[in-house]
Amino acid sequence: MRVLIVGGGGREHTLAWKLAQSPLLESLYCAPGNAGISAVAECVDIAADDIDSLKQWALEKKIDLTVVGPEVPLVLGIADLFRQSGLKVFGPDSKGAMLEGSKVWSKRKMKQWGIPTAGFTIFDDFDDARSHLARFYGGQVVIKADGLAAGKGVTVASGPEEAEQALYDIMIERAFGEAGERVVIENCLSGEEVSVLAVTDGKNLVVLPSSQDHKAIGEGDKGPNTGGMGAYSPAPIYTAELARKTETEVFRPLLNGFLEMGVDFRGVIYAGLMVSEDQFNVLEFNVRFGDPETQAIIPRMQSDLLPLLAAAAEGDLKDIEPRWKDDPAVCVVLASDGYPGKYEKGRLIEGIDALESSGDDKIAIFHAGTALKEGRLVTAGGRVLGVTAWDSDLQKAVERVYGAADQIKFEGCYFRRDIAHRAL
Repeated sequence: MRVLIVGGGGREHTLAWKLAQSPLLESLYCAPGNAGISAVAECVDIAADDIDSLKQWALEKKIDLTVVGPEVPLVLGIADLFRQSGLKVFGPDSKGAMLEGSKVWSKRKMKQWGIPTAGFTIFDDFDDARSHLARFYGGQVVIKADGLAAGKGVTVASGPEEAEQALYDIMIERAFGEAGERVVIENCLSGEEVSVLAVTDGKNLVVLPSSQDHKAIGEGDKGPNTGGMGAYSPAPIYTAELARKTETEVFRPLLNGFLEMGVDFRGVIYAGLMVSEDQFNVLEFNVRFGDPETQAIIPRMQSDLLPLLAAAAEGDLKDIEPRWKDDPAVCVVLASDGYPGKYEKGRLIEGIDALESSGDDKIAIFHAGTALKEGRLVTAGGRVLGVTAWDSDLQKAVERVYGAADQIKFEGCYFRRDIAHRAL
C-alpha cells in the first residue's frame, strides 16, 4: 500500500516508525514530516492544513491510504475532501471533528447523549463570565477556550483571581485567537486522569491499551498546561470494570449519537477521563491519536498497525483484533526551556546517534520539533523529542527511559523526572 501520513510531530513519527515495519507497505510519505520521520518516510513539503494541495498530491501519487495526525486538518474537512475525491482516509469528517474543534459543541453533545461529564456553563461575554465566577464559584474551577488551542487552552484555577485572569487572557487578550470567542466554565473534578483511545469505523470499536498523560510543565503536575510532557501505558487505575463501563457509557452512546446525526467517523476517538474510586467523568474528547500517548501505546503493539487503520478507513473493523505486548512503556518529552511560552530554536542536538547505535531494542526516539540545518540536527519546536522505553515492569521502563534521556543534550533541554509517578 502507498500511505501518506499528514503531520510532522512526535505522534506522526511514531505512526511512521510502526507503519514502516509493515510487510503490506509499498511506499510511505509524510507531509510535512520532520528530521526524524525522514529516516523512515519520504517527507513532502506541504503543510498539514493545506488540505487542497494535499488532496491534489495524493491523487497524483495514487495514495491508497491517508492517515491524519493533527486535529486542525480534520476540523478543516480534510476527510470530507479526500473521500469526495475517492481517496481512503483515516480520520473523521468535519462534523465528527467538532467533538474536538468546539468544547461547547462537545459538552452539549455529552449532556444530550447522557455521557458522564462535569457540570458546565457557556459564555460568549467576558463580563457575564466574570459575574458568574464571582456569584457562583468557590475553590477550584476549570476555564476552557472553546476552540482549538494546541492543548493549552485549559486553566485549572485554584481561586477567583486566577480564574478571572484566565478569562481575561482567553476572551480579551485572545491568547488563543478565535478559540477564545466563547468559554466553558466547568466544575473542577478530583481524581486521577486516564486517556483511552478507540479506533472506530463508525460502528465497531477497537479499544487500545490505556495510558496516562502528564499535561503540566512542572513536576508534581504543577504549572501551566502543555501539549503533554510524557505518558505511560498501561494506567493501573483503568481496571477491567472501568473499561467495560467506558465502552458502554461513553463510546457506544457517542457512536450511536453520531450515527443518528449522519456523521462519518472513521478514525480515533480519544476519551480523557477523570477517575475517582468507582466514578468517572469525561474531561474531554479528541478526534485523533494523542500526543504523547501514541508514543507510549504504539510501541506496545505486537501486530501490524496498517491493517487496523486501513480497515477503519474502509468501514469494516469487525474482524480486526490487534495483539499487544505485556511490557509497559514510558515516554518522556524533552522540551526547549521556556515552553509552553517563548523558546529558542536552532540549538544543536547531540547524543541520539550513540543511543540509536547502542543496540538497545527497548528504546525508541521520536522526533517532534526537530530540523536538519547544514546536515546537523537542531531544535525546531517547544516539544523537541519523545524518548520511549519499555521493559518487563514499569520501574525498569522508567529507569531505562531516564537513562536514555540523560544521554541527549541540547542547550536549554528540560524534561520532567516524575513521569509515571502515580503508578509507581
